[in-house]
Amino acid sequence: MDTALLEVFVEVARRESFTAAAAPLGYTQSAISRQIAALEAAVGAMLFDRLPRGVRLTEEGRAFLGHAEAVTGRLRAAVADIRAVRTLGGGRLRLGAIPTAEMALVPKAIAAFRRAHPAVAVTHAEGLTRTLTAAVRAGDLDLAIIGTPDAAPVFDGVRLRRLMDDPLAVALPVGHRLAGRDVVRLADLAGENWIAGQARPEETLIAGVRIASERDAEGQDDRTQHTAFQPVIDFVVLEWAAKQGFVAAGLGVTIIPSLAAAAVRPDVVVVPLDPAEAAPRSVFAATPEGVADSAAAAAFLELLTAPAR
Repeated sequence: MDTALLEVFVEVARRESFTAAAAPLGYTQSAISRQIAALEAAVGAMLFDRLPRGVRLTEEGRAFLGHAEAVTGRLRAAVADIRAVRTLGGGRLRLGAIPTAEMALVPKAIAAFRRAHPAVAVTHAEGLTRTLTAAVRAGDLDLAIIGTPDAAPVFDGVRLRRLMDDPLAVALPVGHRLAGRDVVRLADLAGENWIAGQARPEETLIAGVRIASERDAEGQDDRTQHTAFQPVIDFVVLEWAAKQGFVAAGLGVTIIPSLAAAAVRPDVVVVPLDPAEAAPRSVFAATPEGVADSAAAAAFLELLTAPAR
């Protein structure tokens, strides 16, 4: 059944006249008559009694009216919801982020997004890069902020937009012998106890760190040989706040990215690692590949890229 016929039926029932219903619907009186006849043929019953002046609902017409009004009302509501999503007057945004991005970058962007688009429902999930990219690929997240030591990573089914380079530093307890340095080399940290989120260094930020074993007189990198850094991890601690607590207590040191450095507690000192040994981590916004960004995702990406730049 053509739903446009239902709109015509409801309007004629309201005005009790083919002629009166024609003008607001943009039809001629004869077009209205033909459409009502087509609807009556479809339902198998006369819906209006034709009178010398106007029309009147039959018993079948009265039984049909409530259903027609419900259908047309739901259709109008559906169109309104679609327009609301497209204009950010409604809809949802499902976000995911790595823990360090949640210390400043993502919360500020969410706050700005809610101020600008309060009708959009925002949900949030925290996770590691591998779980977040899997959720984006599966369609469970609209957008995720991920980090990787690879400057040009490839994740199947995921589109990446570079947000920033995230330099690495080392978090030290106040009073540590290296706390006053402008930059720290890994050789300076020989013998230190380390705190990390995993027991295997290759599953942590340490994976992107390489020891520079040779340098020319100017300290340049062109003849430098690099080997993987293999620290002794004494404590496995998942949460960044907890890692800082272990560092502040003098139990070890940990690598911390610049995204998290802004939220470091006052009894922890952050010193940059030598960039020749610790390449910046790459931070990306991940969205489903082959899927157009929703209006909400596009607006949130715009808020993310400005502070990231």
